[in-house]
Amino acid sequence: MKKIVVLDSYTLTGEDLTWEELKKIADVTVYDRTKPEDTVARCTGADMVLTNKVIIDDTIMEQLPQMKYIGILATGMNVVDLEAAARRGIAVTNIPAYSTASVAQMVFAHLLNITQRVDHYSNQVHEGKWGANADFSMRDTPLIELAGKTIGLVGLGNTGMATAQIANAFGMRVIAVTSKSELPGWIESVSKEEMFKRADVVSLHCPLVPDTEKIINAQTLGLMKKTAIVINCGRGGLVDEDALADALKRGEIMAAGIDVMRQEPPRDGSPLIGCKNCYVTPHIAWATKEARERLMEIAVKNCKAFIEGK
Repeated sequence: MKKIVVLDSYTLTGEDLTWEELKKIADVTVYDRTKPEDTVARCTGADMVLTNKVIIDDTIMEQLPQMKYIGILATGMNVVDLEAAARRGIAVTNIPAYSTASVAQMVFAHLLNITQRVDHYSNQVHEGKWGANADFSMRDTPLIELAGKTIGLVGLGNTGMATAQIANAFGMRVIAVTSKSELPGWIESVSKEEMFKRADVVSLHCPLVPDTEKIINAQTLGLMKKTAIVINCGRGGLVDEDALADALKRGEIMAAGIDVMRQEPPRDGSPLIGCKNCYVTPHIAWATKEARERLMEIAVKNCKAFIEGK
């Protein structure tokens, strides 16, 4: 029976999912979290290793000659040295598209929070401010209708397209920076510069590569409307956090909704934490129960396929 080690299970399983299906086909050892210095010791003797954020580079692989499979419990593959794995004959799998609906939903959770401020007003009501108000309606923030506004999407992969469809249902105009040549009639392909100039909302859905690193920066922020909103549920490195914080403080754009940061968790702090009109969630767009169940199901299927020689 194959021996499988899961290095960092907790963010996936939490308190509501288990590895029981995987345990039916292999000898499975599960760790909630693994420190870098413990990786080799925990994987010694394992045929297969599952990791989410624990790095497995060439140095690690060299010390684990029995390891023949690495299953990444996420879409991004930057935690594994793919070239080294290929050279050593180690199969590597990832799990794309499991969280498409959940991430697109979070984009609009941030956007609706910024435009409607539901949590803010609910708190005010519970604090008694509505009860003490002179009028039947009470507001102290701008309230913004999305219909007719323009959303600019950087990238039109699975999540970008799902976000576009939601935006279209809200009656928004959809423009996109994309390499796709065939698009629905309601999506307009534009240049990056035009997108930043025209968009009321910019939402990031591209991979983190050299061309997209810090695509939100002082220059692109300078092209945007003062009423514009930035949403990043993609990759933390897509945003120059210092430049975005500065633009928010100066009122150069209106607000930002952020679910990912350059350092996670942000132990060294970030200029965006505590910044005016910046709403930050702790990398949870992917983490609905439904998305995690899909991730688990695909991870187990990948393992079964490898064990069966497929």
